[in-house]
Amino acid sequence: MDAVKLYDERVYLVDGERIVPAHERDAVMGMAGDSVSPEVARQGTIAWRILKAHALGDGDQILRIRFDALASPDNAFVNIIQTARASGLKEFPLPYTLTCCHNTLCAVGGTINEDDHRFGLSAAKRYGGIFVPPHLGVLHQVMRETQAGCGKMILGSDSHTRYGALGTLAIGEGGGELVKQLLGKTYDIPTPQVIAVFLEGRPAPYVGPQDIALAIIRAVFANGYVKNKVMEFVGPGVATMPCDYRNSLDAMMTEAAALSTIWVTDDSTRRFLAAHGREEQYRQLEPAAVAYYDGCVRIDLSRIRPMIALPFHPSNVYAIDELYDNLNEILASVECRADEIARRHGALDLRGKVDAAGLHVQQGSISGCSGGTYTNIAQAACALRGKGCGNGEFSLSVYPASMPVMSVLDRRGILRDLMLAGAVVRTPMCGPCFGAGDTPANGALSIRHNTRNFPNREGSYVGQGQMAAAALMDARSIAATAANGGVLTSAEALSCWEEIDDYEFDPQPYEHRVYNGFAQPRPDEPLVYGPNIQDWPELEPLAENIALQVCTMIMDPVTNTDEIIPSGEASCYRSDPFKLAEFTLSGRDPAYVGRARQVREFEMERLSGRVPARYVHVLNAMCTITPDVQPFDIEIGSLLYANRPGDGSAREQAASCQRVLGGLANLCHQYATKRYRTNLINWGMLPFRLEGEPSFEVGDWLYVPGVRGAVTAGAGAIDAYVIRGDVQVGKVELLLDELTDDERQIILDGCLINNNRM
Repeated sequence: MDAVKLYDERVYLVDGERIVPAHERDAVMGMAGDSVSPEVARQGTIAWRILKAHALGDGDQILRIRFDALASPDNAFVNIIQTARASGLKEFPLPYTLTCCHNTLCAVGGTINEDDHRFGLSAAKRYGGIFVPPHLGVLHQVMRETQAGCGKMILGSDSHTRYGALGTLAIGEGGGELVKQLLGKTYDIPTPQVIAVFLEGRPAPYVGPQDIALAIIRAVFANGYVKNKVMEFVGPGVATMPCDYRNSLDAMMTEAAALSTIWVTDDSTRRFLAAHGREEQYRQLEPAAVAYYDGCVRIDLSRIRPMIALPFHPSNVYAIDELYDNLNEILASVECRADEIARRHGALDLRGKVDAAGLHVQQGSISGCSGGTYTNIAQAACALRGKGCGNGEFSLSVYPASMPVMSVLDRRGILRDLMLAGAVVRTPMCGPCFGAGDTPANGALSIRHNTRNFPNREGSYVGQGQMAAAALMDARSIAATAANGGVLTSAEALSCWEEIDDYEFDPQPYEHRVYNGFAQPRPDEPLVYGPNIQDWPELEPLAENIALQVCTMIMDPVTNTDEIIPSGEASCYRSDPFKLAEFTLSGRDPAYVGRARQVREFEMERLSGRVPARYVHVLNAMCTITPDVQPFDIEIGSLLYANRPGDGSAREQAASCQRVLGGLANLCHQYATKRYRTNLINWGMLPFRLEGEPSFEVGDWLYVPGVRGAVTAGAGAIDAYVIRGDVQVGKVELLLDELTDDERQIILDGCLINNNRM
């Protein structure tokens, strides 16, 4: 069997140890009554029980969920609190943790980042929240250490909100969904499918959690096998991995496009929670004697090899020895993709980094929610103890995921081992993961144990002629590469790997610095604003008829949210909707902002009672289609077309920036993630789909008469007329997949803020 096998049918899991394909159902007959129906056996999954325990009412089709806790980093919490405040927020009704781990460096834009942090502290005091200052901890490690527990559900405004290895079903969504929870509303989703991830065997000592994660992502991302589904980790292989190791693997399942994860729990889970002073939150979670799953990813851990995800996506995965077997051909394909991204030949020279010794790397980083765990860093020290990183171009940075992790690494001499080897140890932050720390030189190759390697995710700017590249690897192979002076090296080449003891959690860094005001709101506490924090503009309800100008068309197979609104420096401006909007598609289609802004100007003129002169010919063409429609009854907005938008981050700004610029709709073949589509809806944008190839081009208009009535009626398709110049040149059917009643109303009201006010 290959290391990773995907079943092409539903399966039963029997006694937690035996996979039975659905077509062999007779093999499980009689184990629970006379037969095991799929309807009953579905209720045997861990995920089903947790979801039902958090759902209001008895509905099985649409779940209306209330969470146990919320979490946001500093590049999101200002927007969320501002939105909730505009909607009538009085206090936080559940524990809400605000961490300063993304925009941690207060160097870009003057005082902007620290102003946002001060706002966060004032909001925690006013509304009764939990505030974690800069450099204390990465959001997800903080939540593992303080909030996650067996059977709980947590909602975070970061896509890597994954605490399944601790028995918590956690979901990363755009900020609008957190606003709903803060206002006492529910998170409404169709009952998700559940995929069994059956682990067997034992990973080799040199194989780390990132290697397993990348092997899974390679198998499931492109085919959408786990897209918007819950991955339930089961099987005897789970017990071969300590809980800290599982946490690292778990965080990466966002890159598989899963909705969430959940794991069976055991004594390792109990010990982790006990070490963090929360043993009472341990419960043994396991599937029923017979459980029914919508598919199965079967993994033989003993067959996993050290892996690498080459630029420019976590699914571009090879075993390291496989890469070396086909080095020239594989690197040439990455260079070709770099040329496409940069729109210039020779944007990246990877083959020039190869000599007789191997592929030379310029930088390494071990950081964030997936890389910065105690176990990963301790194993990296095993490889570097008594060695050095070399005195050439290669550099290595290590970011522990929290100050408690950092303190025990210090106490046990592990940080000393790393520093003596030439590694630079930094304080906890997410910077390298999203391009705001350790940005490599132009043309450089960086290897990173963090979550993503999208274009420019490492901090370079294509629009300014820069191009660097990041590859994802496990901390063990990164350390092996460092010990080899920067020549790409598999951890399998070393025999230094040790069993790593559980770390001893010391809560003092949190006790002495974290503000915990949950259930103790201080309503007279003023919110502290900096000049960068701006309120959202007024947004109009959806009109009966709309005219959409196509302002960009992105024909790549997948478009990630980093391409729609970049990370790195742009993140500093996320508290100012107008300033941030200037960065929209800056690395992908720099002309988009100008086009969209002009469309917004047309709409502002319409609202003031004037017909824009440059729009008259379009209006005349529309009036020939529907002569009875008055010109001022046609709302004007912009449209983004992409084949498959929304991969990656949960950032709602990928939608809100379009909306601030006058966007009214997206159009695609399919949405890469549920969360991106939800973000569009919460900002009042129509999430259209299209079957077949587009018959329009940038600059054309799509006239959609009767759209408000169609949304109100729950129509699944709406006709739109293509206008080019002053002539109708075609007609397209816009598909509007199923929306809940609440989602339809949000679109009709113009955005979630408007909806909450009504």
